Amino acid sequence: MRVSVFGLGYVGAVASACLADSGHTVLAVDMEEVKVRCINEGRSPIVEPGLDELIAKCQKNGALRATLSCEEAVNNTDISLICVGTPSNADGSLKLDYVEAVCKEIGEVIKNKKEFHTVVLRSTCVPGTARNVAIPALEKASGKKAGVDFGFGNNPEFLRESTAVYDYYNPPKIVIGADDERTAKAISGLYEGIDAPEAVTNVSVSEGVKYADNAWHAMKVGFANELGNILKEHGVDSHEVMKIFFLDTKLNISKAYLLPGFAFGGSCLPKDVRALRASAQKKGLNTPVFDSLLEANDEQVRRALSMIRASGKKKIGLMGLSFKAGTDDLRESPLVTLADVLVKDGFELTIYDPSVWHATQFEGANQKYIREGIPHISKGLIEKPEDFIKSAELFVIGNKGHDYAAILEKTDPDAPIIDLVRLQHAPIEDRKSYTGICW
Repeated sequence: MRVSVFGLGYVGAVASACLADSGHTVLAVDMEEVKVRCINEGRSPIVEPGLDELIAKCQKNGALRATLSCEEAVNNTDISLICVGTPSNADGSLKLDYVEAVCKEIGEVIKNKKEFHTVVLRSTCVPGTARNVAIPALEKASGKKAGVDFGFGNNPEFLRESTAVYDYYNPPKIVIGADDERTAKAISGLYEGIDAPEAVTNVSVSEGVKYADNAWHAMKVGFANELGNILKEHGVDSHEVMKIFFLDTKLNISKAYLLPGFAFGGSCLPKDVRALRASAQKKGLNTPVFDSLLEANDEQVRRALSMIRASGKKKIGLMGLSFKAGTDDLRESPLVTLADVLVKDGFELTIYDPSVWHATQFEGANQKYIREGIPHISKGLIEKPEDFIKSAELFVIGNKGHDYAAILEKTDPDAPIIDLVRLQHAPIEDRKSYTGICW
């Protein structure tokens, strides 16, 4: 393929060399003459192991050269990759001037280009940048329509400094954001011969993937460091602890607990995070990660309350009271917290949770707690689904009860539904009245 790469910073320089080495013909573009000269002299404009040799090889065999001219680059290639910088503004937001400017330049050339051209945003941008900044700039400058007259896609990079060349050829995944099949195929063609799982989605999801990755990596570093500080003060070797932690690929190093949804609860997580934090504070340590973890959990309950209040409905049907479906354990259930606030705020609350209802019929600690600890909530428990449906105007899905989807299918199609956990394979998601707490 004939490829132009806009921006010869870290991502652009690596992409230019690796694309050329993969058999594509690459024309790199930058506004800084020194960077263009580096490429045309067979030298790398950045320090990265193996990149100098790769650029020298590709420049020598004619697969790679550079130019200052956007017009030359667009007119002589079929696909353009935007790899310009997106630095931070003073308030933490992204400075998108470079993205917008290069889109405008490319659009002005596309305006008079007869052949179909594809533009791919590789710069790291928050979700919405493509639709709110890049595409409008391209369409305004070209007078053409994205997805019709020219292609537009998003293709995040997953390169680590010092191992970028290796990472290019061995990516953890290839993510292609495109709203038309022609663009998706063009982007996919860039990676022919590279063995990696490929995910094709829309441009906004593609933008979000990059941020999910980077935020998770930052979270892992912060978690490991804070835990390590605490363990050291207790005289424990944190690296030995983590070696054993890594052995668990079912819950620890896995996708478990990573689907967005409602707050955590139960007898373990809240109690143990508090205990770890308290033990650290006794040693004089600050625990910003664990402090924010508990605050973030509380915020998710507040978010659910806000959504319920915003509905304007007063008769609320809550599906689930225990922190997890299939158990009657109400210890630190965030649904009990949610229900408590709703009742105190004057909402008419009815609750369907077969496991908790079952517990009320037998003597035990849970029955005592339900009867004596939360009588204002437990009086709303309803045994039969048909009675539950009749009692509510708004339905809130609190845990993943096996029969909840089937029950909700029998409700009025216009009845609002707020899903806090995302029921599996639930046709109710197709309703206009359905919304998820995080989706």
